[in-house]
Amino acid sequence: MSTEGARRPLGVLPDSRGIAAPAIPPQTLAGPQSRRGPGWLTLITRRKTTALGALLMLLMLLTGTLAPLIGGDPGYMDVAGRLQAPSRAHWFGTDDVGRDVFSRVVYGARLSLLVGAAVVVFSFAVGVVCGLLAGYYRRLDNPVMRVMDGLMAFPAIVLAIALMAALGASVVNVIVAIGVVYSPRVARVVRGSVLVIRETSYVEAARALGAADLVLMARHVMPNCLSPVIVQASFVFAAAVLTEAALSFLGVGVPPYVPSWGVILAEGRLYIQQAPWLVIYPGVAIMLTIFGLNLFGDGLRDLLDPKIRGLTSERQQT
Repeated sequence: MSTEGARRPLGVLPDSRGIAAPAIPPQTLAGPQSRRGPGWLTLITRRKTTALGALLMLLMLLTGTLAPLIGGDPGYMDVAGRLQAPSRAHWFGTDDVGRDVFSRVVYGARLSLLVGAAVVVFSFAVGVVCGLLAGYYRRLDNPVMRVMDGLMAFPAIVLAIALMAALGASVVNVIVAIGVVYSPRVARVVRGSVLVIRETSYVEAARALGAADLVLMARHVMPNCLSPVIVQASFVFAAAVLTEAALSFLGVGVPPYVPSWGVILAEGRLYIQQAPWLVIYPGVAIMLTIFGLNLFGDGLRDLLDPKIRGLTSERQQT
């Protein structure tokens, strides 16, 4: 052992030029990178607005799921008890033919959740496929997106009314009409993400190795564009619930015998001065549902953004 090595203090290592330099402790090398950030559930609960939106969504989901247990028969008529004010027997009062408003509002939540979820599935099945093809294949970009732009040129409610007039009043046709209305919006979001992802180095490397286009889109492109699509799902869900209520209110949505918030509002507007509870309770249900979905969508967008999520984690750790 040389004299320099014997005289070197502990924790000091020579660099490439032979000059002694202090050794970096392993815990310093690990630094903050080794600390795991808070989980998704923790981030959601720490944001009050996101937690409130998730709570409202959970409340509506439980209400719609447990509708047969807590709602009773929404079609039962007690003509002798028509237009009764809210009481212990009828929490939300009765309508003009003696039906329990609470039962109809509860079953309306079930229908709204069904329509919203089905519209999200339909619009994403169409929009994701169209957006992937338009963004990945340049020759398909112009024809596919011009069709999407043509659909988006119509106001959503006007296009939905036109489709319902052609298809007829039913729950399935409402889902198809609203799904067609919001599919172009999903397609544009997906196309914008695909245009960026297809030019990245890992996609170019996989293409150079001979990977097929379907493999590239399924394994590399689509998984990396899911974040904005997931965020878009919450807003499409909210828009679908609101559009379904508007169509039913105008008389071109679900049939009148189906409990829907829009149908309850349409029937109650004739008695708004005599029985205001006929429009207050379904209106509040629509408002809380849309409010919760928008709050949850805003929070989800922030959580899926790496930059905002990183800033949030650092602030919470400090």
